[in-house]
Amino acid sequence: MIVLLGVLVVILGFATRRNPLLVVGVAGIATGLLAKLSPQEILAAFGDGFASSRSVTIFVITLPVIGLLERNGLQEQARTLIGRLGKLTTGRFLALYLLLRQLTAALGLTSIGGPAQSVRPMVAPMAEGAAERRHGPLPERVRERVRSYSASADTVGLFFGEDCFLAIGSILLITGFVNTTYHTHLEPLQLALWAIPTAVCAFLIHGFRLLRLDRSLDHDLAASGGRSAAEGSRTAEEAK
Repeated sequence: MIVLLGVLVVILGFATRRNPLLVVGVAGIATGLLAKLSPQEILAAFGDGFASSRSVTIFVITLPVIGLLERNGLQEQARTLIGRLGKLTTGRFLALYLLLRQLTAALGLTSIGGPAQSVRPMVAPMAEGAAERRHGPLPERVRERVRSYSASADTVGLFFGEDCFLAIGSILLITGFVNTTYHTHLEPLQLALWAIPTAVCAFLIHGFRLLRLDRSLDHDLAASGGRSAAEGSRTAEEAK
């Protein structure tokens, strides 16, 4: 049981907002020492873990490419493109992206989007551009809110869309666990078909929230503009 103190290290590290990589590394070393492993065995365990899950680090290859694209004006081009589409508001654009992300995930194409690959360099700037075309320069609080909704569209679309693909890891894990534990014969196709109604409900619910974002932005920015005008007039009176 004492080796579980490594979990406590992770909890304390995340609670104090330390570097996640450093927290996980220290927790792994602490767990190994508590389990009475030698330094060589701990290092070998880290090496085996990295080798068995090296596909997780594939994002390291894409980061330089994304950095070069952003340096050469990818975000500005995305804003310009969305600015030409007058009827495409922030909510409508994100709802369309949610639909696209969910459909592609349902076909097994889970890696074509993501926070690093598409949300930060393209989706979020385009959503911000649609809001700026309608309201002008955005306050930082509103800008962060648009970015959070952009990330949510990607996350919800992937999470509920991928289960409709029968060869995804989560489906295979569930069928393997159920068949082994309960001695049944559950097919991946059965789970994938039952995931479709859930995916449809997720799209309708979150799509409604995305479409409602336009009205919410109108209300918040109108209130913010009114406060700014009142503060400006008050400042002018004080100056007199």
